[in-house]
Amino acid sequence: MKTLQQWFDEYAESHQHKTNQKLHFICVPSIYFSIVGLFMSIDSSFLKDTFKLNNPYLENWGTVLLVFILLFYLKLSKKVFLRMLVFSIISVILNQLISTRVNLLYFSLFVFVIAWIGQFYGHHLEGKKPSFFKDLQFLLIGPPWVFEKLFSR
Repeated sequence: MKTLQQWFDEYAESHQHKTNQKLHFICVPSIYFSIVGLFMSIDSSFLKDTFKLNNPYLENWGTVLLVFILLFYLKLSKKVFLRMLVFSIISVILNQLISTRVNLLYFSLFVFVIAWIGQFYGHHLEGKKPSFFKDLQFLLIGPPWVFEKLFSR
């Protein structure tokens, strides 16, 4: 497995253009957030019947997905894991709140599509393909890369 720095260095190769970086700072967390919402939109009757926790923050497919994603981050770095854990908790809470006001599936789909349009526009400006075309794991590297760039400023 690559080190965190190797992932970041390789990811950074196709993210040099300032506008592309700014778009990524908005779009990458939005995509992560919307994917959590999309998974939270899946019927969770099975989870509720199986675990009987009566907790909508825990009994949903978004949280299940996040467990596996966070394990990937834990293997990379404790710092990345903690940052992504905080962002994941915020994502679950906000998506749960959104679901009480609007249809979470439609909201998440809208955010997902708009954010990907922004991503591809940024890569058009950059003149380079998104990193995940090379390796799908870069879909998981984008969020910690964005937070690393933001926190290092």
